[in-house]
Amino acid sequence: MAHLPILQFEEKIMETVEKNPVVVVIGETGSGKSTQLSQMLHKRGYTKTGMVAVTQPRRVAAVTVSRRVAEELGVQLGEEVGYAIRFEDRTSEKTNIKYLTDGVLLRESLSNPELNQYSVIILDEAHERSLNTDILLGLMKRLIKLRSSNLKVLITSATLDGEKVSRFFFDCPVLNVPGKLFPVEIRHSSEKPKNYVEACLKTAIDIHVQEPEGDVLIFMTGQDDIEKLVLKLEEKIQGLEEGSCMDAIVLPLHGSLPPEMQVSVFNRPPPSCRRFIVATNIAETSLTVDGVVYVVDSGYVKQRQYNPSSGMYSLDVVQISKVQANQRAGRAGRTRPGKCYRLYPSMIYHDDFLDATVPEIQRSSLAGAVLYLKSLDLPDMDILNFDFLDPPSVESLEDALRQLYLIDAIDENGSITSLGRTMAELPLEPSLSRTLIEANDLGCLSQALTVVAMLSAETTLLPGARNNTEKKKRKHTPSNLPDGSGWGDHIQLLQIYELWDQTDYSIDWCKENNLQVRGMMFVQNVRGQLTQIMQKMAKESLDVQTSRRHKKSQQDYKILRKALCTGYANQLAERMIRHNGYRTLGFKSQLVQVHPSSVLKADEDGMLPNYVVYHELISTTRPFMRNVCAVEMQWVVPILGRLEKLNIKKLSSGGSDQPEERIQEENSNLEKKVAAHSEPPEERDSRIQAARARFLARKAQK
Repeated sequence: MAHLPILQFEEKIMETVEKNPVVVVIGETGSGKSTQLSQMLHKRGYTKTGMVAVTQPRRVAAVTVSRRVAEELGVQLGEEVGYAIRFEDRTSEKTNIKYLTDGVLLRESLSNPELNQYSVIILDEAHERSLNTDILLGLMKRLIKLRSSNLKVLITSATLDGEKVSRFFFDCPVLNVPGKLFPVEIRHSSEKPKNYVEACLKTAIDIHVQEPEGDVLIFMTGQDDIEKLVLKLEEKIQGLEEGSCMDAIVLPLHGSLPPEMQVSVFNRPPPSCRRFIVATNIAETSLTVDGVVYVVDSGYVKQRQYNPSSGMYSLDVVQISKVQANQRAGRAGRTRPGKCYRLYPSMIYHDDFLDATVPEIQRSSLAGAVLYLKSLDLPDMDILNFDFLDPPSVESLEDALRQLYLIDAIDENGSITSLGRTMAELPLEPSLSRTLIEANDLGCLSQALTVVAMLSAETTLLPGARNNTEKKKRKHTPSNLPDGSGWGDHIQLLQIYELWDQTDYSIDWCKENNLQVRGMMFVQNVRGQLTQIMQKMAKESLDVQTSRRHKKSQQDYKILRKALCTGYANQLAERMIRHNGYRTLGFKSQLVQVHPSSVLKADEDGMLPNYVVYHELISTTRPFMRNVCAVEMQWVVPILGRLEKLNIKKLSSGGSDQPEERIQEENSNLEKKVAAHSEPPEERDSRIQAARARFLARKAQK
């Protein structure tokens, strides 16, 4: 630790923190800010009055950095040093230093708006400008006014515009800590490669054959490209003449890796062995891998972007910014002079690259963020005029308000409803939270929990075995898995999980069916966590465990689809998806199709259902609806009437003017609904069957 540059500035940093409620620390990559600042504050006694919280934009960073700090302090992870990420909390009453994702800190502020459990809050890696971090910046500005005497806020970054943040926080001081220890030689390619995977492969092998010892860090765009390059690299290295160069191991690094594989990247390699680390942009600043001497920069990053006018996400491979390029190059100078091989000409860097990455808040759906802000009950809250460091577009904020209104999270005056408060407490996107609440009312909460867990974990079918004859991912579900009974992907997800449940969660069954084992185990964990949250919110035990005693019927699927219709109400009301077969449909000047991986198929006449809900609208090779489920027209009609009362200005500024009588009435109604599901299983089953019979009778009369 003695060589970390930030340690040389400890006295200056602590002196500045003591005198100021907010301090910006610009520490270059490798300066030690993520691991050392929390320890400095702990040593100076700040943990005597509360924990030191350190936020991270990524789950993997929160876990790995906390593990590193625990090792340095010689304590067990989860005791004095711990971490909290979505669906996992490894902290205790002894915890003094807590690493957590920015999203988890936002959730904690719902139950404790003043965050009194913390004496210091460090917003780390703020330059990544994640959506949650930008919201936290606005909230910290408010919070520091309330707790200026007993709260310290540090905003740390490698490349953040310190002066801009300083102005935002009342001209707070900015400290700069150098980090790059050795010079890095930059080598640009003469032309832009046609295939950056192949270009990375060639460059990596050239380094291995021609350059002295030192690890190689290769920046790729995502998991798929990483897996391709890892395989190609391993094949090439094995094909090299024995004795022509040193041994080598190839390691992937991305957010979907199991924890044990993430940790292996940070273990020292065997003697005379070079490591090739093939990583996403997570290795730019969030994680530091010691031993890297050579960096190969593809020049690209995979980025999700949201279009509020179409409600569509696109997952695009885009050029990185100059800031990102410089961060990547800096990784080569940590232990000795290094080299960065940029697979793009210098002219492209100077002329085409943006100076900085576009903040996530300006390219994301903001429904969850706006729901959070509404739930704070701040008296002067006006969503369209909230104090953001870099405000998102008005169109994005209006889109979020419209979504929340149409799923009953806010009323026509912009006041948060009791349903909205309940939704805000769930660690889910609003549409899934609303689905669970509606499912609770309809008596299908158990099934909905399963579907929501599957969607939250983004479980996908694994590609087939990698061999010469099968290298492409499967586009369709293997035939021995359920087909959704004709109703679509949400029902299929439920059926798959229930089959797995019947095998007592057999790992072999997952493998036999090409299902991602780690993903399915994660789904099981998420479902258990959501179940506990729902039980806690109900204050009484709910029977929400998956039952294997009753065979699921078409009627069960119908009720679940109705709950989904309510959860996804905003898309139905605004867009009225109606289509025939696989012909494209008009969608605000977009042509949209059901994704080819969907199990929702056309009937014998080539017709798909008239009305569907989708979990995600995404543009890849073309615009597609993913995770599609058929719904019925009579469920949609009541939703349309809500559009008549829609007034964006009211929705924006109606934060806390809801009459107390209305709140009490809504809370009472919600408690009655929840209590209705706390009765003994036999009585509840009887009541549900009676309700279904009445529903079918009404249907027959229509």
